Amino acid sequence: MRKNAFIQAFVVAGLIASTPLAQAASNLVFCSEGSPAGFDPGLYTTGTDFDASAETVFNRLTQFERGGTAVIPGLAQKWDIAADGLSYTFHLRPGVKFHSTGYFKPSRTFNADDVLFTFQRMLDKEHPFRKAYPTEFPYFTDMGMDANIAQIEKLDELTVKFTLNQVDAAFIQNLAMSFASIHSAEYAGQLLEAGKAAEINQKPIGTGPFVFNRYQKDSQIRFKGNKDYWNPDEVKIDNLIFAINTDASVRMQKLRAGECHVTLFPRPADLEALQQDPNIQMPSQPGFNDGYIAYNVKHPPFDQLAVRQALDMAVNKQAIIDAVYQSAGQLAVNGMPPTQWSYNDSIKDAAYDPQKAKQLLQAAGVQEGTEITLWAMPVQRPYNPNAKLMAEMLQSDWAKIGLKVKIVTYEWGEYLKRTKAGEHDAMLIGWSGDNGDPDNWLGTLYGCDAVDGNNFSKWCFEDYDKLIKAAKRTSDVAERTALYQQAQVILKREVPITPIAHSTVYQPMRKNVQDFKISPFALNAFYGVSVE
Repeated sequence: MRKNAFIQAFVVAGLIASTPLAQAASNLVFCSEGSPAGFDPGLYTTGTDFDASAETVFNRLTQFERGGTAVIPGLAQKWDIAADGLSYTFHLRPGVKFHSTGYFKPSRTFNADDVLFTFQRMLDKEHPFRKAYPTEFPYFTDMGMDANIAQIEKLDELTVKFTLNQVDAAFIQNLAMSFASIHSAEYAGQLLEAGKAAEINQKPIGTGPFVFNRYQKDSQIRFKGNKDYWNPDEVKIDNLIFAINTDASVRMQKLRAGECHVTLFPRPADLEALQQDPNIQMPSQPGFNDGYIAYNVKHPPFDQLAVRQALDMAVNKQAIIDAVYQSAGQLAVNGMPPTQWSYNDSIKDAAYDPQKAKQLLQAAGVQEGTEITLWAMPVQRPYNPNAKLMAEMLQSDWAKIGLKVKIVTYEWGEYLKRTKAGEHDAMLIGWSGDNGDPDNWLGTLYGCDAVDGNNFSKWCFEDYDKLIKAAKRTSDVAERTALYQQAQVILKREVPITPIAHSTVYQPMRKNVQDFKISPFALNAFYGVSVE
């Protein structure tokens, strides 16, 4: 093992007092793949951040059933939707307690003030807390919720009404997503008064199944089971420990050695050995994901359609899938997976044709030896198990059409920050669906509202944007499907991205882990989970 991996293994072993995991029935160690950038879910868009905050510390008004896409009550027991689809009234769950920690003792239970604080901070750039702790809320704005929520009203202590400017057919699903996690207004007020507003992102307080204890970057996060959780049957672990290691082979070694109970993102090369280990279970399911190349259309020559077409048809997708995904990948054609309703299966890929690609580049005035940058993710994600290898294969593919490709990478948080700022020419990225709605792909990733967020291509195409926005404004599924299928035709024709693959998701864990559910959204939740 590398030195840091050895230290992490030693730390985890100390945490469980050198006893076999089977005897520490109230402890669960999760070998996670990266350090979160922070613990305020509204600020982030990645599973690494959401696992460490939204899935542990927080709840939302609505929530997804474990392992599924159906929306069920959360902090709201029920809700009423107006006949015109423009207002939603939420009836809040009474008696829900916020966490009590060494840095905060709540004086009241959850109520409407907490909902108002959570969303007003995202809506209002002049909000006192946001001015004290200047932040942006990329997911909230990428989905256009900042423009569409007209008003939030407290009708009484346990009733809140949202009024929209336009119908949003996915509004209830959106509120179940990680970024919409509910904060304590009382805790925020305490931080504001003390001049420590930024601590909301370092010392989180929520109502969720686990209470934040401490965090050591690149090493571990510790949580305690919430003994006062509003659904006590779902808290079956006393101590939840995230043991952080970016190296997939080390994570698998630790799992097989019994140093962790659950891990994620095994390398394709490790699958066979894991499946044969009698102490390991390997549940899997088709991935609700899409790994792709994003072309920055703000950078010449990527602003030319012919150039994007050339790069697209020069990619040997099948070779990449064979080498990078091995037996766990399916060739991708569209900007979302075929398991997403409204997927347009009439769309076909351009044929792999390096010779024609070279001619297109020459006709577009791109000279032989032109240098471009290709950014490669530093981490494994469900949609891309080895971005470094993929980047090297693309470098070779594009060299055949006369381009000189420089591979660039940064630490994950810095990678996202810089690419959202548009520093890249082309980049490797991808997405795992977050709410089961087509807008979560076609709007969040490629819409005009997302150009400063998850739309890494910086592509804003008016005809496309009109279609996806019209689809959000109706609840008629057939009408929405027709609009989204038209939008997919434009997306394919204009080539802001090259879809590469959808991967199968494997979730390795010890045999004594009970009732862990694989999330279709590539999140890792431990409420309801126990260790035999």
